[in-house]
Amino acid sequence: MRISRLSSIFLGVVVLAAPAASGQALKAKAPAPAAARAVDPVRTVEITGSDEMKYSVTRIVAKRGEQLRIRLISRGTLPRIAMAHNVVILKPGTNVAKFIEAGTSFRATDFIAPATKSAVLAQTRFAGPGETVEVLFKVPAQAGTYPFVCTFSGHFVAGMVGAVVVK
Repeated sequence: MRISRLSSIFLGVVVLAAPAASGQALKAKAPAPAAARAVDPVRTVEITGSDEMKYSVTRIVAKRGEQLRIRLISRGTLPRIAMAHNVVILKPGTNVAKFIEAGTSFRATDFIAPATKSAVLAQTRFAGPGETVEVLFKVPAQAGTYPFVCTFSGHFVAGMVGAVVVK
C-alpha cells in the first residue's frame, strides 16, 4: 500500500501530537486568569492638528471616572515657532474666549495666564510639525461638557476647539 505525501504529513502531525511514551496524557492549558487577560483600562483618543488650525476630533464622549489618554499628532509643516498645537481641557462653565484672551501674552506658560490656571483640568505640551504629545487624566465624576482648545495665538478664533462630553 502506498502512502500519499498528504497522508505522511498527517501521520507526522498525529505522531508529534501523541501523548508521551511514559503514558502521561497531554494536559490542556487552562485559560489565563481574568487579571492576566485584562486589557489596558486606559482609552486613547488620537487627534491630529495641522496648518489649517482645526482638530480632527472635536467631540469625545467619555464615561465618568474613566482613564482617558488624549494623543495629539501635529501634521503641520510650518516651523514650531509659527505653528504649534496643544489640547487644553477646561472645566465646565469656563468662559473660553476670556480664558484665551487672558493668556495672549503668556508664551512661556503655553499662552495660559497664571490667573486662569485653575480652570485647566488637563493639558498637553505644544507639538510642532511631526511631533506627538499626550495627556493622561481621569475623567471627572460629574457629568457635563468640558471644552478643549488650542491655546496657541489665533487658533481658538480659527476654530481649534472641541469638547469632552461626560455622561
